[in-house]
This record gives sequence, C-alpha cells and structure tokens, in this order.
Amino acid sequence: MPEPLSHHPEKQRSALIELLAVAAPTVATMTSYTVMTFTDKWLVSHLGADYVGAQGNGGLAAWVPQSVAYGALQVINTYAAQNLGAGKPDRAAAYAWNGAWIAIAWWIIVLVPYSFLLPGIFRAAEVDPQQAAWAASYGQILLLGAVVNLCTRALANFFYGLHRASVVLIAGISANIINLIISAVLIFGPGPIAPELGLLGEFAAWIARNLGLPRLGITGSAYGTVIATLVELAIPLAIFLSPAFNQRFRTRAAWRISLAHIKDIARIGWPGGLNFANEMLCWGFFMVYLVSHFGRLHASAGWIAHQYMSLSFMPAVGMSVACTAIVGKYMGMGRPEIAERRAWLAVAISAAYMGICAIAFVIFRERLIGFFVAGDTPPEDLAELVRLGSMMLIATAAFQLFDAAAMVISGALRGAGDTVWPGIATVFTSWIVIVGGGIFMIRVFPGLESIGPWIAAASYIIILCCILVFRFQKGRWKTMKLLERSASAH
Repeated sequence: MPEPLSHHPEKQRSALIELLAVAAPTVATMTSYTVMTFTDKWLVSHLGADYVGAQGNGGLAAWVPQSVAYGALQVINTYAAQNLGAGKPDRAAAYAWNGAWIAIAWWIIVLVPYSFLLPGIFRAAEVDPQQAAWAASYGQILLLGAVVNLCTRALANFFYGLHRASVVLIAGISANIINLIISAVLIFGPGPIAPELGLLGEFAAWIARNLGLPRLGITGSAYGTVIATLVELAIPLAIFLSPAFNQRFRTRAAWRISLAHIKDIARIGWPGGLNFANEMLCWGFFMVYLVSHFGRLHASAGWIAHQYMSLSFMPAVGMSVACTAIVGKYMGMGRPEIAERRAWLAVAISAAYMGICAIAFVIFRERLIGFFVAGDTPPEDLAELVRLGSMMLIATAAFQLFDAAAMVISGALRGAGDTVWPGIATVFTSWIVIVGGGIFMIRVFPGLESIGPWIAAASYIIILCCILVFRFQKGRWKTMKLLERSASAH
C-alpha cells in the first residue's frame, strides 16, 4: 500500500515504483560505464591476452588516486537529495560547482605529478616488464584526462541527488557509442583487424585510412576513453547551464568558489574519499601484486574475472547511488522510517540480480573466460587462462549476495550522512583481510597460487557486509541532522 508522503507535493506512488523510477536510470548509467570498460577490454584482447592484464593494471593504477576525490564527491548526491526533500533544491547547484573546483585542484596537485611515477611503480611491483610498459603508458593517458572524469562525476552526483538520473544516462549511452567507435579506430588504425570485429573492424579501418590515423594499440584505448568522457561531461553540463534549468535551480549563479560548501563536502566526504581510495589501493595491491606476481597468465585471467565481477556489481553500485538519493530525500523530509524501508527493498532487488550473476559465473565460467581470449592464443596458454579464470569466477560467485547488501547499505548510510564510522571500519577490514589475508594465503597455501588471494577477497566482502548491516541496524543514522550544519542552512 502506498505510504503517505506527508507535505511532499509529488503524487503518491508505491515503494517499488518510486525506487525503480530513481534507480533504473542510475543503474543503467552505472552499467553503461561498465559496458565501456568491458568494450575496451574486449577490443584490447584482440591485440593479445597479455594486453588485457596490462590494461587492467594500468587502469587500476590510474583509478586509485582518482578514487579519493571520487569518493568524496559522492556526498554531492547526499546534499542535493536532502535539499530536495527539504523543498530547497535550488541550493544544490553550489555543491556541484564546488565539487568541480575540488576535482580540478586534485588533478593539478596530485594526479598530474603521480602520472610520472607509474613506470617506477610497476617496476617495483615486479610485473612482467612488457606488461609494465604497456600498463604505464595506458595509465598515464587516463591520468592526464582525469580532470574530465572527475568533473563529470561531480555533475552526475548533482543530477542523482535531484532524482534526474536520466540526464546522466543519456550522456553515458552517448559516451559508450563514441567510445566503441573511436577506441576501435585508435587501437587498430588502418589494420590489421581481427576477423572477430566484423563490420566494426572494417568501419574503424576505413575511418583510420581516410583520416590518416596510425595504429596506437593499447594507448588508443586510453585516448578513446578520455574523448568519450568529454562527451559524457558535455551533455549534462549543457543541461545544467540551460536557461530552463538555471531558472529553476539557479545553476549559473553558484559558480564561484565557496569555502563553506567545500567544507561541507570535505566534512562528510573525507571518509568516503579515504574509504574509496583505500579499497582501490587494496584491490590494486591484490591485482597488481598478489595475483600478477604469479605471472602474465595469472594477471590476464585475474583481470578477465575482475571484468565480470564489475559487470555484476556495477548495477548494484547504481542501486547504491539511487539509495543515497532516496534516503537523502526522506531524511531531508524528516521521515527516516520510510528511508529504512526503501533501503531494504533496494537490498532485495540488488541481491536478486547478483544472485543470478553468481549462478551464471559458475555454470558458464569457461565460456565467459574464453570470450576474452583471442583465437590465435597458443593452446597451452588458452587452457591455463580458462583454468585460472574459472576458479576465480567461482570465488567471485561466493560473495555476490554479500556484495549486493554491503554496497546498498553503504549507499543508504551515505544518504543520511553517516560516513565516518563505516569508512574507518572498511579501511581496517580491507587491510586486514584483503592484504593481510592475501599474503597469508600465499605463504601458508602456496599451492593455491593466485586463487589463494581470491579466497581472501571473498572473505573480505562477507565480513564487510556483516559490519555494515550491523551499523545500519543500530539506527544511529536516523537521528542525524545534516542540513542543520551545512552551508544550505545559512
């Protein structure tokens, strides 16, 4: 039965319809981003299996320092949603603008200097020398274009918070189409083109020949991603600055740097930034050292399995983002009891989807791994990639339901402004279980090789889920008054 929305002017809707109205475009947007990375990895796989591992390592190394700002900027969603619930959505634009200023500052101070350290980082990690060189060049291009990505995320969180995720969805779909074509053109140039690419390969080669573009290989994938992200930023930015949007939300007037709004973002965003960066750092250590340490085939199999893991959890990440927006709105309205029910409904939907993924990972594991292996791969390498990747997918299947609950509950807590305790708990758990547990598995059970760290990673997700559910059940988040302490209150 529909619940009363008190003073809220919107038409009453059932819980499921309301949740899906916000979550569907958000989930589709997150899936769109995953499809972009999936497409890139598929295109690069036609250069050879070793390129998949290099792209994965380079992409993760580039993403770790970005994730600090990315995690902090997610609270723009929280502030926008709570102001929407409080009937003051015009106060949200200042958070988007100041999120963009934070992104630009982070890029200048951290990301550009860090890009020059990548070659040394991969050498220190004892990655295969050729894979290390490819990974470093790929990651450096992504880092130099990272300011576009972070500004895109700041603006996206503004639209999520105002329950207008369809704007971000349109931008994401457009970027995916651009990425598919441009990446194919830049990766393969005028040829040779793998037969598996079919008409796409022929079209890409025709464009490259007519424009005189060379074959760039793995770096072409990075350039394609940066160009596609520019499109992903341009579309919501045009809507954000449009006359109609400006008239309703005063988006053009809030462009100046505001220390009060930056302080708001930092105050509840720093745990998210720390948490996100720490988790990426731990997963980076996991993939680049614990898994890749066993050789190039382990690295490539690991990144293929990781790509399927992303395909399963990114829709749940989308549900988490939507849950942040919905919980934030009801917290702004002073209705935490409705927020709690919406959160558990979101958990159920995410768990159903990821449960199906878990079954598919087990049943179709060999076919899924083989999809990313080029046809000219030596038979002995093919067999080893399928063997390793299949076991990794089984380990991934084991934690799918727990991952669904952990991500959605994390988003719900963030929507209420409860970020510090969960962030600190996540940091400690990740280092103890992923890093410590992964090293333990290698040293105590060396016969498991790279599968040992995957077992440790599965254990981490299960333990983290239990911690976050415990925090949510305690209910302290229901009493938080975020807007009373924010710049929006003045």
